[in-house]
Amino acid sequence: MENVKIRSRVNGKDIESEVEPRKLLVHYIREDLGLTGTHVGCDTSNCGACTVLVDGKAVKSCTMLAVQANGREITTIEGLSRQGKLHPIQEAFLEKHGLQCGYCTSGMIMTSFWLLRKNRNPTEEEIRKNLSGNLCRCTGYQSIVDSITYASKLMKADETEKEGIMVEQ
Repeated sequence: MENVKIRSRVNGKDIESEVEPRKLLVHYIREDLGLTGTHVGCDTSNCGACTVLVDGKAVKSCTMLAVQANGREITTIEGLSRQGKLHPIQEAFLEKHGLQCGYCTSGMIMTSFWLLRKNRNPTEEEIRKNLSGNLCRCTGYQSIVDSITYASKLMKADETEKEGIMVEQ
């Protein structure tokens, strides 16, 4: 089978590659690009460990071919931090113990990022509903929900700080 040339923007960087037409996006990200924060969990789209953003939308990368990413923007867990500083969602997962073994964490964080971009103040029910496609076998989910709620507050504070508005703590 002949390789196909694709061009994508991955974590803000333009990438041009040749891939097998049947290669899954998750394997392209991990093997070809060396971005191993995206995990391969089940290869059946049940666990969500492989969740990345494609054009801003949360996508399970084991359900998409790399060639389908041609001309699209992909954000992986590695693309959230800026200049060595963790994203507020990543900070929240650390602070509120939203991870244990860490295997599902990147998928949970990417799904949370997508959720918080469309809903800055989700209820616990909305968080749980949006995470329903991501499985965790360690935490029991409450600490993940707490992490996302806390991340929402951190992101609001971060936005306020960027606007030059002082907020009493």
